[in-house]
Amino acid sequence: MNLRPNLPPIPFIDLAAQRRRLGHAVDDAVTRVLNHCQFILGPEVRAFEAEMAAFCGAKHVVTCASGTDALVLGLRALGIGPGDAVICPSFTFCATAEVAALVGATPVFVDVDAATFNIDVKGIPGAVAAAKAAGLTPKALIPVDLFGLPADHAALAAAAKAEGLLILDDAAQAFGASTDNRRLGIFGHATATSFFPAKPLGCYGDGGAVMTDDDALADAMRSLRVHGQGSDKYDNVRIGLASRLDTMQAAVLSEKLKIFPEEIDARDKVARRYGEALADVAIVPSVPAGLTSVWAQYTLRLAAGKRDALAAALKAEGIPTAIYYPIPLHKQQAYKSYPVGQGGVAVSERLAAEVISLPMHAYLDAPTQDRIIDAVRRALKA
Repeated sequence: MNLRPNLPPIPFIDLAAQRRRLGHAVDDAVTRVLNHCQFILGPEVRAFEAEMAAFCGAKHVVTCASGTDALVLGLRALGIGPGDAVICPSFTFCATAEVAALVGATPVFVDVDAATFNIDVKGIPGAVAAAKAAGLTPKALIPVDLFGLPADHAALAAAAKAEGLLILDDAAQAFGASTDNRRLGIFGHATATSFFPAKPLGCYGDGGAVMTDDDALADAMRSLRVHGQGSDKYDNVRIGLASRLDTMQAAVLSEKLKIFPEEIDARDKVARRYGEALADVAIVPSVPAGLTSVWAQYTLRLAAGKRDALAAALKAEGIPTAIYYPIPLHKQQAYKSYPVGQGGVAVSERLAAEVISLPMHAYLDAPTQDRIIDAVRRALKA
C-alpha cells in the first residue's frame, strides 16, 4: 500500500534537474555545432579533449563513441589479442569482460573486496595461475572503479608489475574521483571512461574516452578510432573501427564539465546524509582514507532475504531502486565458460544477493532524500 499517495514519483537519476541548471548553455553549444556543420571530429571535440585532460591531469585524451569502445581501443592499442588472458572482476557490468572477448582474448575472473566492491588485489596471482593452467598468456588487468570509488591503484600497480601485466583502468563509473588528490585518468597504462547519460559526467547519447600519458598509445588509439587511419583516411595502417565522439556530444560535455566539480561535491553530501541516517539498518558504503568517490551509485548491502521486500515497499511509495549487479559475470550465459581465478569468487556471489541501490544524483534535495530515508528505515524495521 502506498503510504504517501499524494507525493510524486522520485527519479532514480534526475537529468532534467541538471538540464534546468545548465539553462541555455547546452542549447547554445549545440547551435554552434549546427551552424558550422562539422559534425565529426569538429573543433568542439578537440576542445573537450583538452579540457578533460586538464581536469584529470592526463597528457592525452582520445574520445570515442562509447565506454565499451574506449576499452576496446585501449586493449587493441596495448596489443592484446588471441591467446592472451585479461584479468577482470566478476562483480561488474559485462562490458569489462566483453571487450576482452571482442579483441580475441580471454577474460579471467577474480573476486572483489566486500567493503569497497572493487577488485581484490590478493586474487590476482590466483587469476594469473588459472590463466596459465588454461594455456593462456596473462597480459592485462582491467580493474573497475565501481560505483564511483577508485580501486586500490597503488596495490594494483605493484601486483601488475610483479606479474608482468598491463593495466587498463575501467573508470566508466568513477571519472572525477581521486586517489591521494590525483584524479582517475593517470593510473595504469591507460584509463577508459564512459559518457553514457546516467554516468556522473554523461552526454545526451553514447560517448567515451581513453586517457593516457603514453604518446605512442595515444597515437595508436587516434588511428584505431578512424578505421586504422595513417597519413590520411585512405592510408590504413592497422585494422580499426569507426568510433568517434559526435561533435554535438562534445559540445554538451564541455558545458557539463564546467559544473562537474560542484556536482561531485553535491553527490558527496547526499552520500554522507544517506550514510549517517541508514548505518544502523543496513551496511552502507564507505570511502577509505585518501580516496574520493563520485557516487555513481549509492549501494546498500542487506541481510539475505530483505532486498525484495525493501524494493517492493519503496516502489509502492514512488521510490525507485536498482540492483547492480544481480548475476556476477562468471555465472552469466555468455561468460560462464571462461576461467575463474584460483580461490574463487565467493564475495561476488554474496554481493549479488545483497546489494540494492537508492536514488543518487547531484540534485537530490534534502526533503526528497529524507522521504527516501524515512521509507527505507520503515521498511527495514518492519
